[in-house]
Formats: sequence, C-alpha cells, structure tokens
Amino acid sequence: MTDVLLTEDTAGVRLLTLNRPESFNSFDVELKQALITALREAAADDSVRALVITGAGKAFCAGQDLKEHVALLNSGDPAPLNTVEEHYNPIIRAVTSMPKPVIAAVNGTAAGAGASLAYACDLRVAAANAKFLMAFANVGLSTDSGASWTLPRLIGYGRAMELLLLAEPVAAEEALRIGMVNRVVDAGEAVAAATELAKRMAAGPTSAYARIKEAMLAAAAEGLAEALAVEAGAQAEAGATADHREAVAAFVEKRTPHFTGH
Repeated sequence: MTDVLLTEDTAGVRLLTLNRPESFNSFDVELKQALITALREAAADDSVRALVITGAGKAFCAGQDLKEHVALLNSGDPAPLNTVEEHYNPIIRAVTSMPKPVIAAVNGTAAGAGASLAYACDLRVAAANAKFLMAFANVGLSTDSGASWTLPRLIGYGRAMELLLLAEPVAAEEALRIGMVNRVVDAGEAVAAATELAKRMAAGPTSAYARIKEAMLAAAAEGLAEALAVEAGAQAEAGATADHREAVAAFVEKRTPHFTGH
C-alpha cells in the first residue's frame, strides 16, 4: 500500500504531500485522518519551523472523495456529512492555529475542500496551470472547510458569493489578480517556490509569526477594541522573547540576526 500522506523535512521545513494522485488527491477518511495527525504533530514539533502542503501528481486536491461519499449515501448512513465536524473542521482549525507559517503549494486543481484547505493556509503559491473551483453547489451542497469565512477575507464578499453560487473555475493568473493567491510560478515549480519561501521563514522569528497569526485570526472576527487588546497582549509576549532581543541587538551591531523561535 502507498502512504496517502508523505512527509519530508528539510532545513526546518516540513513538506506534507497529499498522495492519492489516481484520485486527484481527493479526501477519503484515511487521508483526512492522516492529515489531522500530521498537522498536530507538526504543531508540537519544535524542529518544524514552517510547513508546506501540496499534492502528488497533477492536482493539489479535488476535495471530498465522492465515491466514498456515494457509498455512504447508498448504505443509508444517517449522517453522511458527519465528516465535516469529524475531519474537515479539525483540519482547518489545525492549519489556522498552527504556531508557525503554513504555505499551500497549489500544483494543480484545488476544488471544494481542497480549495478551502489552500484558503486556510497563511500563504498560497500557485503553479501557472493551477485552478480553483468551489464545486459544492454543483453537487447540491453548501460550503464547508471554512471557505465561507476564509474566502471572503481573501477576495471580498461579492466575489466569494459569485464563486460559491456559480461554481466557475478561477485560473492562476486571475486568482493572483483578485488576491486569492500570493504568487504564481511556472508549472511544476510551485513546491520548489513554496519550499524556498518556507525555508526563508523557518530561519526567521517564528515566535513572532505565531503571534501575528494569533492577532490576525482574532481581528478577523472581532471589533477594533478586541483586536487592539489581542495585539497588546501578543506584542507584550513577543517583546519578552529571545528572538526580539536578538533582532534588536543584531540591528544595533549591524549583523544578521540568528532566530531560534524562542
């Protein structure tokens, strides 16, 4: 049997590769459970300072494995969409609460929950041949995996509503133009480009990155007063870190700082 999720560590960067290329890396229960476990392990591992998520073969992730879903429907399963609460929600929580940067290397098509996974990441590097498709409406479903929350914050409410209702694909260059992705690179180069970016961040002040993520997540759902309070707390914590002292000393001494994430 082939592992449905591959893991590779290089220079503080952990690369997670969804590995069901014959099914366009669609999510079956095995892959969803493997990804939840891998994300939690990465969060707890101090040697992992940045994370890249990609797909094997031609696709990033086609979303839910519909063959598995149809089997549940045909078997009379009373709650065939329990997977949203059991798997997809924990995956998105693990990505967004990860105390280190998470970069999606979108090497091909990202559809449904696969696109939602990319939206939940902190940065998105897309190959020129990548495309995004919010395909839920095409199969008579609503949206899940956080897309109703993450997508409007990337591209705005109106555009997000259009993509969810019309289920029209978005090519890489258009995705860049509307802010859905951060960078577009040549076909076949998404993983290399994302890994290079992740290595740069892995050598950076990861303690500060964690607090930036915390502040951004809070501000996205709170009013200004609450956001200011979270910022103040996070900034106080960051100011007490060795990374902050090292960065200030390096600035004064006109040298390159050496960050440890503490």
